[in-house]
Amino acid sequence: MQIKKRHLSLSMITLGALAAAGVPSLAAEAATKPSNLPVEGRAGGFSGATTWLNSAPLTPQQLRGKVVLVDFWTYSCINCIRTVPYIRAWAAKYRERGLVVVGVHTPEFKFEEDLVNINAAVGRFQIDYPIAVDSAQQIWQAWGNRYWPALYLVDANGKIRHHQFGEGGYDKMERAIQSLLAEASPGPVDNTLVNPRSNDEQMAPDLANLGSDEAYLGYQKASNLRLTPRLREDRPQVYSAGQLSLNQLGLNGRWIVGAESAVADEPGAGVACQFSARDLHLVMGPGTAGGKVRIKVMLDGKAPGADHGADIDAGGMGVVDATRLYQLVRQSGQVRQRRFDIQFLDQGAKAFAFTFG
Repeated sequence: MQIKKRHLSLSMITLGALAAAGVPSLAAEAATKPSNLPVEGRAGGFSGATTWLNSAPLTPQQLRGKVVLVDFWTYSCINCIRTVPYIRAWAAKYRERGLVVVGVHTPEFKFEEDLVNINAAVGRFQIDYPIAVDSAQQIWQAWGNRYWPALYLVDANGKIRHHQFGEGGYDKMERAIQSLLAEASPGPVDNTLVNPRSNDEQMAPDLANLGSDEAYLGYQKASNLRLTPRLREDRPQVYSAGQLSLNQLGLNGRWIVGAESAVADEPGAGVACQFSARDLHLVMGPGTAGGKVRIKVMLDGKAPGADHGADIDAGGMGVVDATRLYQLVRQSGQVRQRRFDIQFLDQGAKAFAFTFG
């Protein structure tokens, strides 16, 4: 049976989370008695990793006696990206107290299997804890996981005691970490909470004004593509986007729409999107390793000005030089529905998916 895989936002999180009323007492109680976190199952281990980054391979036997936080992520997932500062902060704060953080990088797109791309993302996000590269999705299967990001907290005996699906819930997870560290070994545990600094793309989403959801350009997962004429799979076709309704996507110029992505088949080809959110991101790449593609972004037919994202300037100009998530819009004032257009000034760019925040 095929496993359904989904990115989760803050509004879809925390199955089996601790009751809010009980959370503040966890760290204090754990110093003198066992944690009250329930046993949820046994950890699946890391057999099947294609390679490891930042560490030699880790086995359940090596980790026995340690509290282990396992993070299933993939590097172009915006929900994963926004979670990284907290995971990195927990790894640093509690490393000497006995916490081991293990990232499991399980790809969604084919390009996320490329070790060069993964290494670049690990460096870009300044991740120094061990990463199990799960390009064959064997670890994902062994844990029965379904989501990005998914965090599993494992006690010193190898049992899952807490989990978190999606971003958010950081205070509950850190209290759970403190609880299991105190249970695993005697001695005080710092019961403060981290407050990591986040860069532009890692800022928490504006859920109160979020009216758009993830949207794919490849035909395998596309649901809101409005194409004139009709889609021709895997073959060149000149399209016209025209007027779009909220959350519809369109293409302008000659494109080759494949299963995972749409490829700009001529200079000047464009993608349009009608959206409602503070932030707009697009997962895209230059099409060839080491290549560069110039882009021009417009909002409602004009340069974005103060509403430009971190990866373009106020005039809407930018360069795609790696296959990753690019932040193209951050509305600086009142969030409202906008028309987004991106033009690829050079041929060959691949566009995969829009995400919002």
